[in-house]
Amino acid sequence: MTLTAAHPAAPTAPAPTRRRTWGRMSGRWPLVALLAVVSILTVSPFAVMLVLALSPPRAPTVPHQWPDALTLDNIVSTLTAAGFVSWTVNSLIYAGVSVVVILLTASMAGYAFAKKRFPGRDALMWAFLATMMVPFQATLIPLFVLVSSLDGVDTFWGMIVPTLANSQAVFLMRQFIRDLPDELFEAARIDGASEWRIFCQIVLPLTRPILATLGVFVFLWHWNDFLWPLVVAQSEELRTLTVGLTSLRGEEYPLAMVMASAAVSVVPCLVVFFLLQRYLVNSIASTGFK
Repeated sequence: MTLTAAHPAAPTAPAPTRRRTWGRMSGRWPLVALLAVVSILTVSPFAVMLVLALSPPRAPTVPHQWPDALTLDNIVSTLTAAGFVSWTVNSLIYAGVSVVVILLTASMAGYAFAKKRFPGRDALMWAFLATMMVPFQATLIPLFVLVSSLDGVDTFWGMIVPTLANSQAVFLMRQFIRDLPDELFEAARIDGASEWRIFCQIVLPLTRPILATLGVFVFLWHWNDFLWPLVVAQSEELRTLTVGLTSLRGEEYPLAMVMASAAVSVVPCLVVFFLLQRYLVNSIASTGFK
């Protein structure tokens, strides 16, 4: 009888894909830890503001520990205050009108700079972008003198019109429209479409993502704007929310009431952001890199 030696089974090597996956994950831990720390530091002030807004009026200035009881009295008092309601309406008018006008003018200017040819186009674009390097504080006094000479002080148009020339919005629109295929515009012109019809039926629908992104940015810029409304809106009837909340610090208002007002003022920004957030990342990442 012949005996056959059993061959030992070959050891199973770990799958290369698992090693690569583990290597990638282990290399990302420092980045994940850094992002977690930055996120905690970013959210902490908002958490403290919310705790103070929900604390009783006699709560400590800084909540070293969770308060014994939470209450909505500060929020209700804020919403029923006459001054707060008028400040909110003024901020909505200031931000809403600015968003509509800036999106319209920036899209028209971006289309002209991207698809139209005229003498000095590039030089004019670079000169327009150079205005971004000039700080607003340097032009504040001449701008106020100009608005004052036109009787625009303490008016809505005097507060809105000087902020409508947004070079950053024009640049983003130009970068986005420049990557649109020229064949679309040539075919529309062959079919007899006017420039206004091309702009309304081709440019605006195709630029919807970048328009939504700019709408979020412009709304946040004007909603949180403080210096220009403080200078122009000199009466209490035209105060915006940022100016009105700052004025509360000099009056006999408890800190919990001020924090409640600040917490309520953040709600419109969060609503606008969450409604349009799906456009933000894709449009910014694709602008100028298509």
